[in-house]
Order: sequence, then C-alpha cells, then structure tokens
Amino acid sequence: MKKVITYGTFDLLHIGHVNILRRAKELGDYLIVGVSTDEFNQLKNKEAQYSFEERKVILESIRYVDQVIPEYSWEQKIEDIKKYNISTFVMGDDWEGKFDELKAYCSVIYLPRTEGISTTIIKNTLKSET
Repeated sequence: MKKVITYGTFDLLHIGHVNILRRAKELGDYLIVGVSTDEFNQLKNKEAQYSFEERKVILESIRYVDQVIPEYSWEQKIEDIKKYNISTFVMGDDWEGKFDELKAYCSVIYLPRTEGISTTIIKNTLKSET
C-alpha cells in the first residue's frame, strides 16, 4: 500500500484545501493528514478560528482523507514518515524546497496551490466586511 502524508492547519476549509487533499490522495492508496494542534499554532503565531478537534472532525468527513493525526511540531515529520511507512510527502508549492531533507526518507512532492483562494484571503475579506 502506498501511503501519502500532508500537513496543515486546515482552518476555514475552502476549495484549495479540498483540491490539495484530492491530488494528494491520487498519489497513493491511503492519505494521512497531520493537523496542527492549537498549541503548535500558538508557537507558529497562527490563530485558527476552529479548534484542533473541530478541524480534525471536518477533515475526517472528507472522502479523500483516510486518517487524521495531530501535528505537534515541525520536527515530527521524519518520525511520522517512519512510523506510518510513508511513500510520499505532499505540501503546497508555497513550501517549495522547505522539506527537501525528507527526500532521504520518501518522495517529496510540492503541488501547485489553487489560484485566488487561501485562508488568509478569506480572513482579510471577512475583516474588510466588518
């Protein structure tokens, strides 16, 4: 079985998230999604609108996602790759080159982002409407 893994906050779910999850799933048989915990988001100075548990439930309801795991730190990726026998690591191309050290453990693929949409765009639009 070819296992694929990706990571993210996945807050304010939008079509770009769905696209990357679909394309990641197409690269293998089983997709694992690492979701940033609330504590990890605080360390990254990132504020999510939904709690880790809420984001986890939302992702588990998406047909492309086979398993959701918590992401506690930047450093856990190698451990996860080994633990879950990962064949392919996937991230959006805005992270291009930032995870190349993982190529020693599995294939690393940076997928193009969906143009015109991001959580930041949604948050900025909502702010400007208030």
